[in-house]
Amino acid sequence: MVFALTRQVSSKIGHCELTHLQRQSINYALASEQHRAYEQTLQALGLHVVSLPPESDFPDSVFVEDTALVLDDFAVMMRPGAESRRGEVPSIAQALQPYRQLNYLQDPAIVDGGDILLVNQHVYIGLSSRSNHDAVIQLIEILEPRGYMVTPVEVRGCLHLKSAVSLVAENTLLINPGWIDTRIFSDYSIIPVDPQEPQGANALLIAEDVIYPAGFPGTAGRLRRHGLDVIELDVSELMKAEGAVTCCSLLLNT
Repeated sequence: MVFALTRQVSSKIGHCELTHLQRQSINYALASEQHRAYEQTLQALGLHVVSLPPESDFPDSVFVEDTALVLDDFAVMMRPGAESRRGEVPSIAQALQPYRQLNYLQDPAIVDGGDILLVNQHVYIGLSSRSNHDAVIQLIEILEPRGYMVTPVEVRGCLHLKSAVSLVAENTLLINPGWIDTRIFSDYSIIPVDPQEPQGANALLIAEDVIYPAGFPGTAGRLRRHGLDVIELDVSELMKAEGAVTCCSLLLNT
């Protein structure tokens, strides 16, 4: 069974951390409605959704992906780059502990899960304002003995690596070439985002379906022309908090 671990939206989401976006008013009720539709879509695709209660003290806590890297038989608990988010980790660790052996990153490492892209046994780690070289070193120590290859990737102009590149099919990546060096991913088939839609590179692959944010019709069209099954969801309020469709769940096989 595939689980999707999610967390309901904090009533304080309007106080979220922002790096690349100007602060806008976030409609909490609408954000919650959009998040419920996201969870319902995961359920419709056959996933068992475990929806954790909101953590009102942590405005960004709906973005559970940033707290952990979940692999086949173990997980690595992140140390988020924004100090205000580090209190999100313990409750996610508690939820994961029945299913995975847990490893923890230590100071001075910082890394958000949104900066980690897993393609087969290859782990790409974005070097961004939220993730540093110390995290790369520690992740190499944890992952490479277990058979994973680790590659750091410089990120520019966006919050996370997965803001710039995401997996949309087997060995196929959706990429904004303006935010990363695409030569690093030369072994894969690449679908560039529509040039008018730089924020459209984040998508969530569930089996053969691609959950994709509404509002990027040019890029959605490109995905469909590549034969991909695209499910568009309105996550506009969550995007105001620099969130995306990958951010809102942790997926694990049991």
